[in-house]
Amino acid sequence: MEEKLLKVKSILISQPNPGDKKTIYHTIAEKLHLKLDFRPFIEVEPIPGKELRRNKINILDHSAIIFNARNAVDNFFRVVEELKIDLPITMKYFCINETISLYIQKYTILRKRKVFYGKGTEKEFLAEIKKHPDENYLFPCSDIRKSTIPDFLNAHKITYKEAMFYKTITADLSDLANVYYDVIVFFSPADIKSLFENFPDFKQNNTRIAGFGASTDEAIKEAGLINNIPAPTPEYPSMVTALEKYIIKANKG
Repeated sequence: MEEKLLKVKSILISQPNPGDKKTIYHTIAEKLHLKLDFRPFIEVEPIPGKELRRNKINILDHSAIIFNARNAVDNFFRVVEELKIDLPITMKYFCINETISLYIQKYTILRKRKVFYGKGTEKEFLAEIKKHPDENYLFPCSDIRKSTIPDFLNAHKITYKEAMFYKTITADLSDLANVYYDVIVFFSPADIKSLFENFPDFKQNNTRIAGFGASTDEAIKEAGLINNIPAPTPEYPSMVTALEKYIIKANKG
């Protein structure tokens, strides 16, 4: 986080606008006197529960669920509700990081559930799964996903089924063509894909990029960009913390 320490006055968060709900990003923006905007770079198209059932996806055949994104959590519990499934108290949830594990409480009471999560890196997350080789895992995902998790499960002969619970579609960002932000925050490889589908000639120049998660960091680098504000890291376990510390340092003086 030593690169391009130019002052930061504006931030774009590549997530849906929370509306009237105040987020921690709003708190930081007010505290540091920043212009803050939200704009999703991708749109999610749900796969109906009935279609999953036709494809012989039976959630109750599994003893553990793998979550690698908030969209996966949202769409898993959407299908549970659509199909009126009563999840057993014994169901285990394996989350790629603590942020996703905490997000589950939007749908269920955590103290009554068995939740496991990686301590910041994909490697640690996979190591957590390796500790539970006898589970029958369900991996709800989108049509765009890295092969790391299935490759790991196959390599270790762990029983699982991968199922597409939603599709990821590029959002139209044409109205942002001539809009500049000092920092853009990305949360998935699909966000980076959307950036270049909307703006094929995008150059980073003085824009600072913040990327959350190992797969997002990899996509940023593969696109020839610099992830100036990576998270989570041992020092900065959340994107909010990483952003705040970077901006304070950049705007000093």
